Amino acid sequence: MSKIITSANQQNDALFVLIKSLTKSEKRQFNLYVGRLGGNVDAKFFSLFKFLEKLKTYDEKVIIGSGIVSKQQLSNLKAHLYKQILISLRLNPAHKNVRIQIREQLDFATVLYQKGLYKQSLKLLEKAKNMALDNEEKNIAYEIVELEKVIETQYITRSLSNRADQLSVQAKELSQQNVIASKLSNLSLQLYSHLLQNGYVKNEKELEFVNKYFAERLPKYNYNKLGSRERLWLFKANLWHSFLVQDFLQSYKYASKWVNLFKENNKLIILHPVFYLKGINYLLEASFLVKKVTTFKKELALFEQNIEAKSIPLNTNTELLIFQYLYANKLHLHFLEGNFIEGEYLVEIINAKIEVYKNRLDNHYIVMLYYKIACLYFGMDKNKECIFYLQKIIKSKNLSSAEDLQCFARILNLIAHYECGLDYDLERQFIDTYKFLLKMENLQEVQKVFLASIRDLSDVFPHEIKGEFKKIHAKLKIFENHPYEKRAFLYLDILSWLESKIQNKPIALIIKEKTKLLAK
Repeated sequence: MSKIITSANQQNDALFVLIKSLTKSEKRQFNLYVGRLGGNVDAKFFSLFKFLEKLKTYDEKVIIGSGIVSKQQLSNLKAHLYKQILISLRLNPAHKNVRIQIREQLDFATVLYQKGLYKQSLKLLEKAKNMALDNEEKNIAYEIVELEKVIETQYITRSLSNRADQLSVQAKELSQQNVIASKLSNLSLQLYSHLLQNGYVKNEKELEFVNKYFAERLPKYNYNKLGSRERLWLFKANLWHSFLVQDFLQSYKYASKWVNLFKENNKLIILHPVFYLKGINYLLEASFLVKKVTTFKKELALFEQNIEAKSIPLNTNTELLIFQYLYANKLHLHFLEGNFIEGEYLVEIINAKIEVYKNRLDNHYIVMLYYKIACLYFGMDKNKECIFYLQKIIKSKNLSSAEDLQCFARILNLIAHYECGLDYDLERQFIDTYKFLLKMENLQEVQKVFLASIRDLSDVFPHEIKGEFKKIHAKLKIFENHPYEKRAFLYLDILSWLESKIQNKPIALIIKEKTKLLAK
């Protein structure tokens, strides 16, 4: 056990992970940066960098054995190297975003102020403040105004007679806006945390708690006076609230507002590409949940066009998010339309990209993609392939935040075994599934009814099987629009599977027929 823990800690070494994340251009930049320092090319920290760059797995014994550094010096040398890499990255033009540029101007102005060059300092501060306000960087803008006030108290510029009043009013306005933004961002984060820890509301008591929690913490605001930053946090808070209470039409409404905020001001996409990508993903997810097929297809096509046009700034972070969001939603499109076979080409692409990103991709997202691939194969009636991907999920460890996913992976695994005719293994699969579900505190009625029903199928004569499927369908159909039970059908379309057995049609055909009805 200790060996496993040690290995995990080694691979999570911050310096090693940072070095392995560097692109070729960033490594070249670091080499040039060290060269410009003069006399440091042969310094120990640079020797350590070159050694770690070539090392495949982090191992302190190997590092100390190289003779570059002693065990006592290693910690300090690593800290120094880490700092130098960050300085180099900060100087890299690729990382020069607006916030860094504003912060740099503020630093320059502070240096000038400390030298007593007040006029020069104020000139830079005015430039930095305008840039901050133009780009909705109001926290930095407030810092700048506060420094301007400090300078004014020590040096009367006499440039404007009402200068003190202007700065006081501006500081008050920025402070109020920052307080609202902070309260909204706190509320958004708290709701998101509640969703991760507790899942969707499961009863009236939880619904009442979440609604009260939201209402009490939502600050008073004048919408017309909110900037795009405050509006974004407002939409986020409302989005998480709607997801929690399973009001997916409201989720769609606020995701649309979120994305439109960026569409109306393209500059925001450049400034906050991560927020833009997340907004697109939530809009697609909400469209998928409320079965808005036309909207889903339109937004997915626009997303792909943006990627191809390179209108979304690319860095290691956005590249990862684009992969996650694009391919998950490409799979969703095939689920919506029932075109499972046409989506099989995605499996190879997704697996290849998982291999590329595995060191930076959260395990939760990997198993989520595996579950979607399993659903794709299930829709194609390729149940052995479906089982293969489900086993990857079932055997995964440390997925406490994805209990729902684990639960439905096991239920789909049962169905796939039944479809494969692997009856000899069905009883064991059922017992394993039941044991797992007993550990879950929030087991839904849908899951209980389905598990009890599918276990009974093994005792049914072949000529009675269709009648049994009809009974199961009738029992589950009543939960389809239930406020707290309907989420079960979001993970697994049990009803369509049952309908396919009753009507003796492929599940893909059943879903296609439903999609046509929605389009009318």
